Amino acid sequence: MGDELEAWQEACDRLAAIGRRLGDDDFPAAEADRADGIAHMVEQAMCWMGWSVFHADPRRPRFQRQNDLITQWGGPNADNVYRHARVEPGRRYRIRGHMHSCEEFVLAVRAGFMHLPTWGTLFEITATELGISEGHEFDFLVGEGTSVPLPEGALSVSIREYYWDWVEDEPATFTIECLDDDADEPAPRRDAASTAAQLREGVDGVVHSTEYWNTYMREEAAKGDDNAFQPVFELAKGLDAARYSFCFWDLGPDDALVAEIQLPPARYWSLQLYDIPWFHLVDETEHVVSLNHTQARVDDDSVIRAVVSHRDPGVPNWLDAAGLKRGLFTLRAFWTTDEVATPTTRVVPVDEAAAALPEGTPTVSPAQRAATMAGRRRHLAWRFRT
Repeated sequence: MGDELEAWQEACDRLAAIGRRLGDDDFPAAEADRADGIAHMVEQAMCWMGWSVFHADPRRPRFQRQNDLITQWGGPNADNVYRHARVEPGRRYRIRGHMHSCEEFVLAVRAGFMHLPTWGTLFEITATELGISEGHEFDFLVGEGTSVPLPEGALSVSIREYYWDWVEDEPATFTIECLDDDADEPAPRRDAASTAAQLREGVDGVVHSTEYWNTYMREEAAKGDDNAFQPVFELAKGLDAARYSFCFWDLGPDDALVAEIQLPPARYWSLQLYDIPWFHLVDETEHVVSLNHTQARVDDDSVIRAVVSHRDPGVPNWLDAAGLKRGLFTLRAFWTTDEVATPTTRVVPVDEAAAALPEGTPTVSPAQRAATMAGRRRHLAWRFRT
């Protein structure tokens, strides 16, 4: 059996082994959680085997879309589309496209993904800093002597597209090409050694992602009390622009978590819900699980009052826990001008959630909520269309 066939058999064996890990005590034991875990394994196999086998050549880069409605990991932002392309220091690349309805993007040069042994952001720049805004066509270079350098250790160019006003309109398009002379030559046919290496790298991604995010979520939850926000933090080796605060909820069917968030001094902020331990967004096509700075109601005292519960309390800024007893409620604030205050919380009966908000807070009817959800679903269909 050749090396490539041995690598395939090894990949299958390792996938089977990490699947069996889902039955261990450090993973959730409920039947629905186990079922979600198997679906998560399929997602991770699609994502990381695809990345390693079909996006391996920095002379033939193409963007792989990740963290969309199917392949999720590591707490994706509900307002983003994520794209990654393999690059190599010493080479030059051309990125072209059209912003259409995309309001902003962050381009990050990365040494690897967060769940891998080697990772980190080496350089970042926004569309705004490149002179690009909504509706613009763009054409810029990446590599030595350009505004987007590729430092030693660079593995990928990663794009985070931002969609703040969830409209039903054309999303951004991106292409990337290598400009080096050897990129004009036909790529060689596959060989056993490179295919075997790609298979091994791909299954490493699946295993590391499954193990890492389960451990990460347990360790982060242990840092504070349930139903309370932890102090705002900046992720080491992450984006310089980003600030986060985590609140792990534990809510019964008739509980509501009421959060008060001082308006962040930030160009962009959002509130989002995630499941445990996969660190997926709670299903955003079926539930309102995120609100950003263009969508949330801000009260006259510059406080955002949000409610997380399993039943709709009929108030603005409701986030649907979707029947998950435990989960993660996250505050994001990007491009801040001052310190971001840690939100405060309290748990009340869901039937008393409306009374816990200021007098004059408007009510939201079931028909209004359904219309909001339908509009969000239509936007997502546009944003993630093939």
